Amino acid sequence: MTTLAHDGPAPWLLLFPLVWAAVVVTVVTVLRRTMRRGGRRGPWQNRGAAYGEHSPIAILGRRFASGEIDEEEYWRRLSVLDEQFGRSLRDGAA
Repeated sequence: MTTLAHDGPAPWLLLFPLVWAAVVVTVVTVLRRTMRRGGRRGPWQNRGAAYGEHSPIAILGRRFASGEIDEEEYWRRLSVLDEQFGRSLRDGAA
């Protein structure tokens, strides 16, 4: 009685490297799209950079404090920056 199990590796053995290659390509594609999409940052990048001394929110706060802009304009511009940087207004003024 002969079986095909001992005739060498089966052709389906090539399927395993192809599956791993598909996984790697998928992960790389998702990461690249995340980096490109609308300037969004990946989860591994520092999100605190938008709130530093030279951030748009800090500059807006300094302009309001120095009297260059009034309160209405401050809140209007802060809401726009909130949409862009994802900062909630509940955290307080910049």
